[in-house]
Amino acid sequence: MTIREITPNVDRDRWLAGADFADAFRITIDGAVLDARTAAERMLGHSPWWMAALLKLRNGLIRPLGLKTSGADARRPGPMIGMFPVIDETPGQLVLGFDDKHLDFRVLVDVATVGATSQVTATTLVQTHNALGRIYLTVITPFHRLVVKATLRQVAVTA
Repeated sequence: MTIREITPNVDRDRWLAGADFADAFRITIDGAVLDARTAAERMLGHSPWWMAALLKLRNGLIRPLGLKTSGADARRPGPMIGMFPVIDETPGQLVLGFDDKHLDFRVLVDVATVGATSQVTATTLVQTHNALGRIYLTVITPFHRLVVKATLRQVAVTA
């Protein structure tokens, strides 16, 4: 089970026009036929203790700045996976994300299945709005990379 960083191959204009950050990671899982919702639920449905601890620290640091700690929004109820609202869904692609005053982001989970093998790709798009967004993105990027790889591993472990 290898996770590779790949060149993002999504329609940025459709999902987050003006995105100034994009990355993508892919895992190939033999013997598993998945759809995008199942892959996203496996990725985001349960966090290892260290991810939960990082999220708790992050939320404690950003709450005083007036930033969102999740995508839950009573004014815009809808389906969520983990703390992320579902923006769009097809069997092959699920798009999650939300907008905040410092940045907007989208996570696209794409699944391509050939025979009994599924390739799951997680693409992240971010558009920063101000200095706080740029600083935030710079600080979290190393953690983001670790988290995406760990969540992709969860797809394979539960497959």
